[in-house]
Amino acid sequence: MNKAGSIALLTIGIVLSIIGSSLVAGGLAITLRASDQRDDGYFTSATERYAVTSYALVSPRLEAFGEGTPERLPFDVGTLRLRAAASEPADEIFIGLAPKEDVDDYLDGVNHTVLREVDFNPFRPVYRTVSGSAAPESPAAQDFWAASASGTGEQELTWDVAPGNWTVVMMNADASPGLSADLQAGFRSELIRPAGAIVLIIGLVTLAIGLPLLIGGAIGLGRTQSDSGTPPSEPPPPGDLASPPGASLATTPPASYPVHLIGELDPSLSRWMWLVKWFLAIPHVLVLFFLWFAFAVTTIVAWFAILFTGRYPRALFTFNVGVLRWNWRVAFYAYSAAGTDKYPPFTLARTNYPADVVVEYPERLSRGLVLVKSWLLLIPHLLIVAAITGSAAWGWQVQSGEYNATGGLSLLGLLVLVAVVSLLFTGRYPRPLFAFILGLNRWTYRVLGYGALMRDEYPPFRLDQDTET
Repeated sequence: MNKAGSIALLTIGIVLSIIGSSLVAGGLAITLRASDQRDDGYFTSATERYAVTSYALVSPRLEAFGEGTPERLPFDVGTLRLRAAASEPADEIFIGLAPKEDVDDYLDGVNHTVLREVDFNPFRPVYRTVSGSAAPESPAAQDFWAASASGTGEQELTWDVAPGNWTVVMMNADASPGLSADLQAGFRSELIRPAGAIVLIIGLVTLAIGLPLLIGGAIGLGRTQSDSGTPPSEPPPPGDLASPPGASLATTPPASYPVHLIGELDPSLSRWMWLVKWFLAIPHVLVLFFLWFAFAVTTIVAWFAILFTGRYPRALFTFNVGVLRWNWRVAFYAYSAAGTDKYPPFTLARTNYPADVVVEYPERLSRGLVLVKSWLLLIPHLLIVAAITGSAAWGWQVQSGEYNATGGLSLLGLLVLVAVVSLLFTGRYPRPLFAFILGLNRWTYRVLGYGALMRDEYPPFRLDQDTET
């Protein structure tokens, strides 16, 4: 198969596989939740407090099936459950559901509040106030409610969903202004489990079509790049920290470890271009999102191949090395080093670019080691890589009394920021800092190669900045 055909297969396979895996995950979640008999099988929201100063809180219009639907349906759509309780235990609360036109007539001229939308993370209701001067009659005395509940403590309303336009109203039982109540909504339906099963089946069928196309495309592309799994024949010379200004700095890892990460510092970097590289790299980031998905799938396939044969399929190995190479070129250009202004090429193959990744192909791999090396044995390195590239910080929330994760710059990101700011003001990229940044990246990519099952040699605990150690 030619390269264009392989790219088409890979693209179609990735798209179908992503859609299929999403459908499978969604179908499983729906089916398992529908099978859960806790809380009588209801899907429920969190209990949140709603407080308004008007006479009533009115929900958005609940349109079930739209106009023209028969009043009686040949199947049970589902049941809506609302639980409400006044914030003051001694107060009586009223909650009712009725046709929208009847609620509009009841609250005509009455100051009330319409709930437009709700954000739950964090909780933030958006209200719209409808002005009026009239006082409403007692809500419990009205006869148009399809379902209602009233009293002190928690009140529960259940309603079998029916066609029409409906509205939920929550008020004080004595129709006084100023409402503060806790509300929880729940829904259950006999249709949910069959719907989840249908989604699951469609997802499995889509995966069954997409995965072979993805793997076939990856194999085809791997076969067209026969040189990507071999070490460089003439690696760039090690960088010299004492080199004169304007000279390029190239660094290579020692030949003792078979995962090679190469980066050559551009001696004529623009002072300001790093400010827009993140934007220019967006097309590459979008492509890499799909390539990393393919990388995960082909690594799983390689796991089984190594387990049963002791060999990593050469074409898949070449493809995965190409993904690592593409990722490093973009990272070296934009955010993990910012070491060149040369725009990265859109290819998995080796090119004349100042950043490269080469992994020596192993003729044999341990069939037993594959069971533990990508997670258990890698834990020490994963902790170090998390410290290098992670951006989460822990902070104590006094009001909630809990620890929460907040974002921030990683160590690698901070070092690159220092380097490019220095470049902006001095016109030079600090060479010792470049060597250190490249060493951190080299450590990360060795761990990636080992975790992706490409080698059995355990990654060394060293940076290998610019000298062979």
